[in-house]
Amino acid sequence: MTDSKYFTTTKKGEIFELKAELNSDKKEKKKEAVKKVIASMTVGKDVSALFPDVVNCMQTDNLELKKLVYLYLMNYAKSQPDMAIMAVNTFVKDCEDPNPLIRALAVRTMGCIRVDKITEYLCEPLRKCLKDEDPYVRKTAAVCVAKLHDINAQLVEDQGFLDTLKDLISDSNPMVVANAVAALSEIAESHPSSNLLDLNPQSINKLLTALNECTEWGQIFILDCLANYMPKDDREAQSICERVTPRLSHANSAVVLSAVKVLMKFMEMLSKDLDYYGTLLKKLAPPLVTLLSAEPELQYVALRNINLIVQKRPEILKHEMKVFFVKYNDPIYVKLEKLDIMIRLASQANIAQVLAELKEYATEVDVDFVRKAVRAIGRCAIKVEQSAERCVSTLLDLIQTKVNYVVQEAIVVIKDIFRKYPNKYESVIATLCENLDSLDEPEARAAMIWIVGEYAERIDNADELLESFLEGFHDESTQVQLQLLTAIVKLFLKKPTETQELVQQVLSLATQDSDNPDLRDRGYIYWRLLSTDPVAAKEVVLAEKPLISEETDLIEPTLLDELICYIGTLASVYHKPPSAFVEGSRGVTHKSLLPRTGSNESVESPDTAPSGGPAADQPSVIPTQGDLLGDLLNLDLGPPVSGPPMATAPVQMGAVDLLGGGLDILLRSDVGGSPAMGGTGGSFTPAPNTAAPTNVGAPLGTGLGDLFDLTGGVGTLSGSYVAPKTVWLPAMKAKGLEISGTFSRQVGSISMDLVLTNKALQVMSDFAIQFNRNSFGLAPAAPLQVHAPLAPNQSVEISLPLNTVGSVMKMDPLNNLQVAVKNNIDVFYFSTLYPLHILFVEDGKMERQMFLATWKDIPNENETQFQIKDCSLNADAVSSKLQGSNIFTVAKRNVEGQDMLYQSLKLTNGIWVLAELRIQPSNPNLTLSLKCRAPEVSQYIYQAYETILKN
Repeated sequence: MTDSKYFTTTKKGEIFELKAELNSDKKEKKKEAVKKVIASMTVGKDVSALFPDVVNCMQTDNLELKKLVYLYLMNYAKSQPDMAIMAVNTFVKDCEDPNPLIRALAVRTMGCIRVDKITEYLCEPLRKCLKDEDPYVRKTAAVCVAKLHDINAQLVEDQGFLDTLKDLISDSNPMVVANAVAALSEIAESHPSSNLLDLNPQSINKLLTALNECTEWGQIFILDCLANYMPKDDREAQSICERVTPRLSHANSAVVLSAVKVLMKFMEMLSKDLDYYGTLLKKLAPPLVTLLSAEPELQYVALRNINLIVQKRPEILKHEMKVFFVKYNDPIYVKLEKLDIMIRLASQANIAQVLAELKEYATEVDVDFVRKAVRAIGRCAIKVEQSAERCVSTLLDLIQTKVNYVVQEAIVVIKDIFRKYPNKYESVIATLCENLDSLDEPEARAAMIWIVGEYAERIDNADELLESFLEGFHDESTQVQLQLLTAIVKLFLKKPTETQELVQQVLSLATQDSDNPDLRDRGYIYWRLLSTDPVAAKEVVLAEKPLISEETDLIEPTLLDELICYIGTLASVYHKPPSAFVEGSRGVTHKSLLPRTGSNESVESPDTAPSGGPAADQPSVIPTQGDLLGDLLNLDLGPPVSGPPMATAPVQMGAVDLLGGGLDILLRSDVGGSPAMGGTGGSFTPAPNTAAPTNVGAPLGTGLGDLFDLTGGVGTLSGSYVAPKTVWLPAMKAKGLEISGTFSRQVGSISMDLVLTNKALQVMSDFAIQFNRNSFGLAPAAPLQVHAPLAPNQSVEISLPLNTVGSVMKMDPLNNLQVAVKNNIDVFYFSTLYPLHILFVEDGKMERQMFLATWKDIPNENETQFQIKDCSLNADAVSSKLQGSNIFTVAKRNVEGQDMLYQSLKLTNGIWVLAELRIQPSNPNLTLSLKCRAPEVSQYIYQAYETILKN
């Protein structure tokens, strides 16, 4: 009968019976009992009460029973550490057993029991096993060192196990060598600074010898270790490559990819003129092609790696285009990846073949694949200039099929072809215009509008076409609205007399009827350009555009070099470095390819450049009493912070001249208007002055005036700066609940703006939040309101009001906030840093006399000085920006050509901070001096200044 019978029992009082059976004198009964215990443990029953009885069964010669008892021990030792010590003697005894299998089993189990109390007893047996005569025991002991290092790194170093591990690299048995390398690599990953794998030509030679004889996973460990070695010259690199090349014909695809990684890395050191370099390129192609005959999942991993290899060295696979042709039964993810590689390998030699294939794909049934195929034709046109004409005619053939999504993709790629080859293929525009009505996707509509605007002078009815889009302006996506605005402005600059109403209409829709800030800003910029300097508008809007290149979709070279070092790992599938998806410090050491030999490029760090320092001999920030500060009361403040009052009269559209006197200039300039029209500006009439605030000094006083009031004072007040939301609690650490957020202060109230996302498979509800005591007494002013249960893959945004009347306790750092969030699943904890400027209160402006008296009163040792680097704002802009976050300018003066701002702010707990900010016109670095009765806040105030001024 099979062992499945042990899993079917549901007796009551079972523990008591098992206890009796475990203490039986009959060996067979004991073994049966232990099997039952293991079965119960496997299905999740708690059998820890039997710990002493099971441990008693360890004293046996039966290997099967011993294995079962060790399995039980591994599982329960953590919950019963005191009892587990009872087993130590047996372990020590088993480590000296004549049977090597038992010796290895004992040392493996001791490594798996993660109990601190036991580790010190493990050292002696482990030391013996590392020097055991049997290789099976040695290879098991090598892995045990890595496990022990994970539990207690210091102990491993003190006991000298690391040196013994290094000695095992010279072992006569290849499996021992492989395990020693694997253990050292594992330890080195968690301690990147330690130089454990100190490889030299002798040890490399031993690894290469072991490579031919160990198992496939042993080979992978050794190859990964070789990839981290830096050969001393190209001869050594070539010698290693020659010995690694046979691994390319291994049956295991992981071994093949690890070998490819080593060769790709060491090829960097080989000269391209070497015969061997060409031979190596030829040898690399067949194994990569062979990987594509595996099952689809393996094919996908291989294709993602090949994608990187082709970007680095396209010559390896340049003759293998046919293997990347798509099969009808390939899954979509393989098809899309093959398509990407086909484009990367496309060249003048094979473009006819590629285009014929792509045209075939464009008639497939899979919509996503067809779209990608049509895009691919466009990318080929941009990449291989000689093929552009064939690509365009292929695209036109596809447009004639009248298949909606094919037509739309074709229009999007033809726009790119126009950008790459201006004034070459514009004859196709007529065909494109015929398909205008069938476009319903934003990207295709935007592309078509761009084409109409760009070539408006060649399209007779361009104004009608754009007007037809304008009818449903508010229903369009932002992408289309922005393109439409630009296209109509281009049309107006090319044909000003015929399109005045159209441009007025679109500017009005963009600026007054739209609530999208991007659209509104672009509308105002065009409006202002046209109203003040139409010639400049023409130069800006109709400027020659840079040609686009095929390189836009390539991975950035330094990232590509790093990813080549990770071939065969998850990083090569994601096309992201490990630091982007691995949490914690493990596995995120940055790797890069080896430098070419003979390269004499200077590797000087940018930081070593001289920092040209007039800053060094500047006068001290705070002059002596009675000098600058004594004079502070007579300082002149800059212009008032608020701008001129806005007119309250509503803006009348229609007859109002949106473009002011701009049209006159435009018509008189060489844009194409008739000079006979003089300065009347057609049907435009000047706007009444109430329509918008005008600047007295503006060259054109009529119409639009100065929309932005750019030359007026310091500018209008804006709200306090709010940092973008960041993830505070990742889903991995909170059973699927992800919390991201930021802090904000608006009109005197502080809030914590949260986004809760449910990435688990169950509904979340019953949310609550609590803060630990903190430096400024921050606490929730209301409960956390999540009105409906949070379904899987759903997010909810919440603004939680905060007050500062909670319990106070000084934190380190000062702005640290510890938070607990509860839901129906569990309680989760995280901590975050809040920016101090959310605590700056609205009544923080000090009177001048008070400022002077306070500054003198605070002792000089409480003064701290900081540099705010790379801030190119002028004094007025700085003052305005800071005032938005409740840092008030008390006085301003100019001393020896530099602006000095004297500022005050007050924290919610009543602490005043006084500041002097020095701004030199030619120096992008500002000097900030802070005085405060609680100097420990100064560092955080400086951080707030820097955050506000740089964002």
